[in-house]
Amino acid sequence: MRFSKFVAIASQKLGQDKNCQELLEGLLQNGRLSMEQLVERAESSGRAGNHPISDVVHDSLFKLLNAHFVERCPAPEPTLSPKVEEPPPRKRGAKAAKISEVPETLEQRLIEAARPVEVLRFSMGDTNPEAEKSEHHSQISGQKRKHDDLEIAQDSGDADGPILWRANYDEFIRCLRHKACIEHVRSQFDDGVVNVLSAILEATRSSEKIVKTEITVPLSLDNIYEEVMKNEVGRSMTLDRVEASLAALGCPGMDDYKINLRRIIEQAQTDEVESIVLKRYGRDAYRMFRFLSKTGGLVETEKISDSSFVDKNEAPKILYRLWKDEYLYMEKVALTVPRHSLCLLWRVDRYNLWEHVLDEMYHASLNLQLRLAHEIEENKELLSLPKDNNNKPLVKKMHHFENVRNLLRSSLVKLDDALMLFHDF
Repeated sequence: MRFSKFVAIASQKLGQDKNCQELLEGLLQNGRLSMEQLVERAESSGRAGNHPISDVVHDSLFKLLNAHFVERCPAPEPTLSPKVEEPPPRKRGAKAAKISEVPETLEQRLIEAARPVEVLRFSMGDTNPEAEKSEHHSQISGQKRKHDDLEIAQDSGDADGPILWRANYDEFIRCLRHKACIEHVRSQFDDGVVNVLSAILEATRSSEKIVKTEITVPLSLDNIYEEVMKNEVGRSMTLDRVEASLAALGCPGMDDYKINLRRIIEQAQTDEVESIVLKRYGRDAYRMFRFLSKTGGLVETEKISDSSFVDKNEAPKILYRLWKDEYLYMEKVALTVPRHSLCLLWRVDRYNLWEHVLDEMYHASLNLQLRLAHEIEENKELLSLPKDNNNKPLVKKMHHFENVRNLLRSSLVKLDDALMLFHDF
């Protein structure tokens, strides 16, 4: 379901290059392919035009590697060096601090051993990437060099066989995470703040080692302003406006500026849950849930009712319903002064609630897919009808089926965006 999103990201980045799109689609559909298989696939499609197929594939793969959308596959059978166990340090006294590190699991060690070094991970073969890059940008005609690189990419590698290539899922998820951060900021601030955030994310993208990067690497105000000025919208921004946008993003005024991406994602997650509460339980429940979410601690029923302007008779019913559906945490406290009574305290337990919401999303995704499969099975005879059919009842039924199918598919795509927000980002 995400493949179309990945292809759209690559097309936008690489300027709607059809050859790159075709190559990426092949890797997404097949998982991993060698250079020879990529060339064979391109030959069968016949989209190379007047250029040699091998040159087109070489150039397309180079662009995708340069953008980190494609990477070399890890070693199929990594070799682990024997683990040397160091003797435990001697205790220097009873009050000495005990330092213990969590040892790596076998799976973590294997993944790390199989991962190609960064230079080879995004390299065409046993060639100098900088030389390739300079040659590509200068556009010097050198067909012999291209064929040599192609042969290296086909034949070099491990003794197990040729180099295999695959789509770099981490890079695509990182791009989608950045997009989610930008869209959330767009809903809160003006285009200037959005432009500054986009510029910072673009400038620090190559420095992110993991997808779930919490804080961007520090950048000076001059570097940020220089990056902002690269697009048409940014050229109209003054330095003072850039500083004001950074302040709106929560960056204190200092020599270097860093964006807290984790906080932006958490705010987007909170907004998503609040929208679910609003649609499912109504505006009164939304106001009470929002108040508890901002408060963060245990709050008694009467105070929730007063602060969210909800009728005191209705508030306990709504809170109980939210608790029953696992959207709130409830704690009972026995009071003895001035008389024996039971007080109910409520709060939002973010960790458990986020897990519960994610579980509901999985169930909703399953239900949508089952419904889509059912609709296709029920109307499979309509799929074989010719487009120029003049039977009006059948045509009407076909249009209804297409509308239902498109609605279910678009709902799945939107639901996947919410799933990534809680699971991948």
